[in-house]
Amino acid sequence: MVSRENLSTAERKYAWLLEEQAAVRRNIALVMRGAPLPELLTAVAEEVGRLVHADAAHVVRYVGDLAVVEAVWSNNGLTLPLGVRVPVAGHNIATMVKRTRRPARFNTYAHVSGLIAERLRDSGVCASVGMPVFLNDQLWGTIVVSATRPESLPSDTEHRIVELTEMMGASIWATQVRLKMSRLVAEQAALRRVATLVARGAPPGEILTAVTREVGQVLEVDATAIHRIEPDGGVTIVAGWNKAGRRVPLGGLGTVDDEGVAGRIFRSGLPARVEDFTSVPGPEAALARRMGFTAGAGGPIVVNGRLWGVIAAAVRTLPMPADAELRMSDFTELVATAISNAQARTELAASRARVVATSDETRRRLERDLHDGTQQRLVSLGLDLRVAQRSLPGDLQGELGHIADGLNDALEELREISRGIHPAILSQGGLCSALKTLARRAGISVGLEVSIQNCVPEPVEVAAYYVVSEALTNAIKHAKVSTAHVNVGVVDDLLHVNVHDDGVGGADPSRGSGLIGLTDRVEALGGTLSVHSPAGQGTLIHAELPINGG
Repeated sequence: MVSRENLSTAERKYAWLLEEQAAVRRNIALVMRGAPLPELLTAVAEEVGRLVHADAAHVVRYVGDLAVVEAVWSNNGLTLPLGVRVPVAGHNIATMVKRTRRPARFNTYAHVSGLIAERLRDSGVCASVGMPVFLNDQLWGTIVVSATRPESLPSDTEHRIVELTEMMGASIWATQVRLKMSRLVAEQAALRRVATLVARGAPPGEILTAVTREVGQVLEVDATAIHRIEPDGGVTIVAGWNKAGRRVPLGGLGTVDDEGVAGRIFRSGLPARVEDFTSVPGPEAALARRMGFTAGAGGPIVVNGRLWGVIAAAVRTLPMPADAELRMSDFTELVATAISNAQARTELAASRARVVATSDETRRRLERDLHDGTQQRLVSLGLDLRVAQRSLPGDLQGELGHIADGLNDALEELREISRGIHPAILSQGGLCSALKTLARRAGISVGLEVSIQNCVPEPVEVAAYYVVSEALTNAIKHAKVSTAHVNVGVVDDLLHVNVHDDGVGGADPSRGSGLIGLTDRVEALGGTLSVHSPAGQGTLIHAELPINGG
């Protein structure tokens, strides 16, 4: 027959078992619905604390040689500050669990040492039990239950919470896997967005701003910035993002002789981090302190084998993610590609501009030499022939007249060649007069509308002239046109040039060296040239040329 005392004990064990299983089910439910890790840890701390009727429970994570309080629970306000970080040292539960990887117990706090233990003692705690938390056989941290009376934590406390502790380890692992997958998806999406900007040749400023925003959101930090190292050794913030929506101050920051994140990277060329800006010297750390940041990390941006700059992230309260520098690396590679591409485009545009400018100057000089030299000489010879013709007998006059006519024809051909080399009328009368001359000589009906209020730079005028000239020439030679319309005007600091004909269409810019040359000329000035030529519907050539330097 079972005694009343034994029956009471069995009932208590059964009740405790029911409570434990209910706590386990609640924990599983949190994991299944994808609860954030802080919510999960807080819930486990409460479940464990209530299960053993403790006064407080703390979840402590080991980060290197530090112990970080990740979750707290108390039934009487007896808790440590959330997020407190202290060295794993002294005589206390956290140190014993880490050293032995086994449960630890203090039935008295008379001789404890270490910040966490001393705070608990000063709050009235006199007994604690700590259980190690493992993730795949790796010690992750400990859960510590504490009481103000030793009898509140009986000898079977460790046994009573071991299953919940194991469940917590499994839950943390499952949550971290889910978070890693979610983080990976978010990072890949962010990288695709930046890669798309790079692929379509977006301006570097737009790409840098996008990168700071994407990195900040992926790392879940409070701010990010991109620093560029200048030739004189100075540092300039060229792009930034702030979680709170505050403006990130751009511009000069100082020199690389600095102990901040950027300064360390500029000197070493390697990723770096600052765990605490409090006593770090230099303008970068001073700026971080003014903006309320406590820690930061960053990685180098290397362009064509040379250190170009740094991308850095900062936080206000939470610790900087341990792998922040590694997770930045894919973004810094995209930034480097974008900057390299932009530099190549700039160099190509400058090279094209030099070629076009040299070509135009050569054409202008050749046209001037022909006009002032060869043409004038031929005109003089023609006049001499006419004078000599009148002094000869009649039968010789006809022969000499034939020679004079041939000379005039050659002179006219030379004038046409000269106009093709460089239109003198463009230099003399401007774009409007030159286009009127083109329209008059085209040999087809050309409607001309020119609306230019202000002065247009000469290289832009020359490019616009050749766009119209080439378009009309192609239309007459290949498109069987009867009419064409030319419209030239300025909109938003761009000179728009449109030439539309009623020909057979079907023009293919890739097969025409003239259009390819025009494209080079227009793009050398920072402009664009497009050709729309559906079969049977005529051809439209549209050019946009910046009139303020591109």
